[in-house]
Amino acid sequence: MPNIKSAKKRVLVSAKKTNINKSEKSEVKTYIKNFNLLLENGNIEEAEKVLPTTVSVIDKAVTKGIFTKNTAANKKSGLVKKLNALKASK
Repeated sequence: MPNIKSAKKRVLVSAKKTNINKSEKSEVKTYIKNFNLLLENGNIEEAEKVLPTTVSVIDKAVTKGIFTKNTAANKKSGLVKKLNALKASK
């Protein structure tokens, strides 16, 4: 445990920010998981409806500093690629 007052504060602030970041990442993962679940079940129409909200949640995480722009772009392109592959197979 730190002895200096500013170091103690940094520990507290760091723990608080870590919890916020974890919850934001968890929310993004939940939206992606739900989207992938729709694709696995073959609900293409529902997946197309959910895609914009999923992309929006990913973009909001970028503005909050949770993900970098490139990570978000990779996640979004992966989702669209899976959707298009499923459309092409049917």
